[in-house]
Amino acid sequence: MKKTIAVFLSGAVLGLALAFLFGGRPATHPAAESAPAAQNAERRILYWYDPMKPEAHFEQPGKSPFMDMDLIPRYADDNMDAAKNDGFALPPVLTQNLGVKFGAVEKGVLRSAIEVSGSVSFDEHAVAIVQARAGGIVERAYPLAVGDRVTAGTPLADVRVPEWYAAQGEYLALRSEPQLAAAARARLLQLGMTAAQIAALEKRGAPHAVVTLHAPRAGMLSEFDVRQGMTIDAGQTLARINGLDAVWITAQTPEIEAAGLDIGGKATLSFTAFPGQTFTGSVNALIPELNRDTRTLVARIALPNPNHKLRPGMVARIRLEQPEGAEHLLVPTDAILATGKRHIVIAVADEGRFVPVEVTTGREAEGKTEILAGNLNAGERIVISGQFMLDAEASLRGVLARMDDTQPAAMPAAKTHQGVGTVKSVDATEIVLAHDPIPELGWSAMVMPFALKSSETGRNVTMGQKVRFYFVRTEEGAVVEKVEVIAD
Repeated sequence: MKKTIAVFLSGAVLGLALAFLFGGRPATHPAAESAPAAQNAERRILYWYDPMKPEAHFEQPGKSPFMDMDLIPRYADDNMDAAKNDGFALPPVLTQNLGVKFGAVEKGVLRSAIEVSGSVSFDEHAVAIVQARAGGIVERAYPLAVGDRVTAGTPLADVRVPEWYAAQGEYLALRSEPQLAAAARARLLQLGMTAAQIAALEKRGAPHAVVTLHAPRAGMLSEFDVRQGMTIDAGQTLARINGLDAVWITAQTPEIEAAGLDIGGKATLSFTAFPGQTFTGSVNALIPELNRDTRTLVARIALPNPNHKLRPGMVARIRLEQPEGAEHLLVPTDAILATGKRHIVIAVADEGRFVPVEVTTGREAEGKTEILAGNLNAGERIVISGQFMLDAEASLRGVLARMDDTQPAAMPAAKTHQGVGTVKSVDATEIVLAHDPIPELGWSAMVMPFALKSSETGRNVTMGQKVRFYFVRTEEGAVVEKVEVIAD
């Protein structure tokens, strides 16, 4: 199942992991221990935060008010990396402790199949209906009932047909006159006698009003409405016989998966009554109408049943093979993060950097998903486990948010926004602001860097001042066009 990005939840999970890794160290943060002090001194710190509550920012280092651990610094170059859409890096020990596992992008053809359930029914192509050819009276009903098996020629009932008696006598009397005999014979056929019955009449030489109805084929009696002494009318159905040499299985296929089905497609079936045994059939029909209540399409499968072991009403587990598609890049389905707006795969770049890559997904089968579009290549390493942790880190560093900013449809062209904040640092090209929430953009309060439109834009402001700033959003990020100092 695809994992849905939940920044709040995954941020908390990342915080637990970081707390486990770093919470027990009393004096300094591990990042400071793993790098020379001079190196950290060269990196500008934006703020300190608690990984359990990353949205809360602090201006000074110290203990977290939320749990017993040191606050972690957030460096300015972390956000610069995110701004370049160059992903983010994690120490190898942290990657290992987060349980991150890797896989690879491959190229191939996805062989997919649909697994559904279905029920066994009679083959409606193998059915015979027994009807009365003329009105009469049932003199004898043979001891049969619905559900009984019959063979071809099994007697079903003896029926007396008074209308036949006089017509038979007339035919026998006119046999010496060819033209009249032909007319009398035609009348017998019109009354419902068969050519075989007329031949028997000629051989017998005497009229006989009682006719025996026989089963025209082998099978099971699914209807049998004959009782001794009952009166029947011409055309009345007396019995229905369904053949058993083949059966149909009707498979309820979900609408979303039905598009890949085709008549003649292979179907593999199994039944709980026959464990370990499989049956092979083919799709012989796709019912044109969709079931509006269940949103399913019925696929009908024909299956030989020579030993009659498959019985109507049995439930089958069905695997329907779908036609092979075109060759595409394939990734493990577990590698895909669904944000609600897009699908993302986290690729592994050089020097252990993780880069979120937006992709367009195709079909999914057997744990793999087609990649129809996206900046991935065959053989490239990707993350297949631990994405929630990495997602929290990417969200914390602004990588995914900046991916949103670069979407053309979401970019308000040349619209100026404004906010209020405190200057954390400023130079000729960039100003770092701890700004209040900006509701029109859905931004919460945070510390973040902004590019300056020119070196003159931030010339009259200094660190610690409260300012009102005006900015626009571009493909490169947010650019401040004007800064006004707010008087105390």
